[in-house]
Amino acid sequence: MLHNWINVFDITAAAGAQLIGLIFVVVTLGTNLSTSQSVVGIRAFVTPTLICFSGVLLEALVVLAPWPSDWPIGFVLALTGLAGGAYHINAIRSQGKLDFTSLHGVDWVAHNGLPVVADVSVICGGAGLAANGPSPPTPSRGQVRSC
Repeated sequence: MLHNWINVFDITAAAGAQLIGLIFVVVTLGTNLSTSQSVVGIRAFVTPTLICFSGVLLEALVVLAPWPSDWPIGFVLALTGLAGGAYHINAIRSQGKLDFTSLHGVDWVAHNGLPVVADVSVICGGAGLAANGPSPPTPSRGQVRSC
């Protein structure tokens, strides 16, 4: 079912890995500028972004792995979505406790709302793939299925 999307998942995995590397470069360059207040901000804003990019990379790699059927992919994706959703809800709570900054309107939707919606989407997609149940692998082109 997902085999026609291989190129999309290849590109997504590469982009996720590159963005993770870019975050590490930015955090490394900014270490000389950190104060105790900025460390709390980094934990509240940079770490959730890193988790999002890592989730995208993991999900793309799970789909690209050669599974015997689609239900293991669905199971792993649903677990990934549950873990990401739990983490993002915890991150929203920790961002609300910050006293030196807050998100309003579109910023809140982009930084907090969309990742939660994406996690729910991954849970639903994974559940849909897992609901098909295990099925025997389909033969490749040119192979004849025996009766």
